[in-house]
Amino acid sequence: MKPILLMAWMLSMAVPAIGETIMFSQQRAGTLPAGWVCGVTGRGTPKWTIEADTTASAHANVLRQSGSGDFPWCVNQAVSIADGFVEARFKPIAGREDQAGGVVWRWKDADNYYVARANALENNVSLYYTTGGRRRTIQYHQAPVAARVWHTLRVEFAGHRIQVALDGKRYIDVADEHITGPGAVGVWTKADSVTLFDAFSFESAGAR
Repeated sequence: MKPILLMAWMLSMAVPAIGETIMFSQQRAGTLPAGWVCGVTGRGTPKWTIEADTTASAHANVLRQSGSGDFPWCVNQAVSIADGFVEARFKPIAGREDQAGGVVWRWKDADNYYVARANALENNVSLYYTTGGRRRTIQYHQAPVAARVWHTLRVEFAGHRIQVALDGKRYIDVADEHITGPGAVGVWTKADSVTLFDAFSFESAGAR
């Protein structure tokens, strides 16, 4: 058994796991997801809204970011995870500077969290930690990220181990200890990315 999976299994034996898949089709169009808070790391005017999209998995509503900012984010503050996984389907629609979709975890506040993202303009997958409002690269790999196509980004994390997969293929498997303890989970974009999100899932062996 791989180390990160073994650690997650051991945690699951100690604390009952909790998890959920959030389909934004259940949310009312023109609003923010219930219980979520949105903002930006740095400067900008992000715009997060629930909107209709017939290409989504439930053929209904999705979460759309259509504003701009340094690093827009939208997180579910009702959840606090230390170890587990987070996963989301995303579809990069447009953006001259970036066409990125990402997920965040161990989110403490707007300036402190982990983020993994895929970028359709750069065709790569990247892992970062953000502390004090500054984003720093941990690792990145080239990967096919087609624009205007749905992709699945998944991150598994236990202790200091982090694994990042895009469309079922693992690209990153590293150890990092910059951000520890529980935090919120959510989604993320960069710059002028117009990105859709759907089927947001998480599971944890240690949540409040």
